[in-house]
Amino acid sequence: MATDLVLGVVDQSPVRDGGTAGDALRETIELAVAVERFGYYRYWLAEHHSLPNFAGTSPELMIGQVAARTSTIRVGSGGVMLSHYSSFKVAEQFRLLESLYPGRIDLGIGRAPGSDQVTAAALSYPRPGTDIRQFPQQVLDLLGHLEGSLESSHIFASIQAGPGESTVPEVWLLGSRYESAIMAAHYGLPFAYAHFFGLGVEEGPQIVEGYRRNYRPSDRFPEPKVNVGVQVLCAETEEEAHRLAASRNLARLKSVTGRANGIPTLEEAQSYQYAANEWAYTQQYLARCVDGDPQQVKERLEDLAETYQTPDLSIVTICYDFADRVRSYELLAKECGIIPEA
Repeated sequence: MATDLVLGVVDQSPVRDGGTAGDALRETIELAVAVERFGYYRYWLAEHHSLPNFAGTSPELMIGQVAARTSTIRVGSGGVMLSHYSSFKVAEQFRLLESLYPGRIDLGIGRAPGSDQVTAAALSYPRPGTDIRQFPQQVLDLLGHLEGSLESSHIFASIQAGPGESTVPEVWLLGSRYESAIMAAHYGLPFAYAHFFGLGVEEGPQIVEGYRRNYRPSDRFPEPKVNVGVQVLCAETEEEAHRLAASRNLARLKSVTGRANGIPTLEEAQSYQYAANEWAYTQQYLARCVDGDPQQVKERLEDLAETYQTPDLSIVTICYDFADRVRSYELLAKECGIIPEA
């Protein structure tokens, strides 16, 4: 598959150790302005709850902030964890965003909780949490509310999701497992595979191929459409990229072991003494990351695009210093030739 890469961004609003959530959210907006200038195609905002490392709890709010500060880049959720919410309310939120920024809004939805089980319960309290087995119906209801296409027998067929006349945001189903891929195929929706989760990606190409093989064409998407999210850190040299990645790697380890406290400084990351099992986990995680100089990163991304048979990649970049993060996106854009001519 010889074709130019189409690059987007997934931003999780990482919080630095010693920094604030406000800093992280303002940097999210600043990064969006920068990557639009660099030629990136889309910018997706993640949803996490009760996690010290990430400030992005409300992608629907951040989408409006980002879209207001940009003019051409597509902006969306990567994604809204629909199982916590009313399909009708999510439809109204994104119809409103689409009314303000027509043709630029993506609605990525996920079935994972985006949090621990206690936090997930708090998101619906005092109502009981939604049974995940209801998620397929929630997706159908969401599409019906967005498009005004609920069947006449539906309990809510008589109501209209506002505001008024609107184009419809592009809906994606996000996931890292077969269930999400098969559901996206069944409903004729685009599928975004989370390779950047870092573990269990050996089955990723098979998951994506299963999506394509089982795809049922829909009116809006007659052909399957795949995006792959990848963890990337690009610097002028391979050595510098690995040095900067040390903060991300330690942040990941602390997160999975319940010790998260923001993205650690380079000094802490470089002096940290890894236990044998921690080092083994980190090396396994690193094998799924794409770190290096611009040429190395581009070549590995092209290999991933070939493996997944899609040029459409979303880049996740986490390091301690914001300037290094912006520079990573800029170096990659230059290497891939996506920066628009002045």
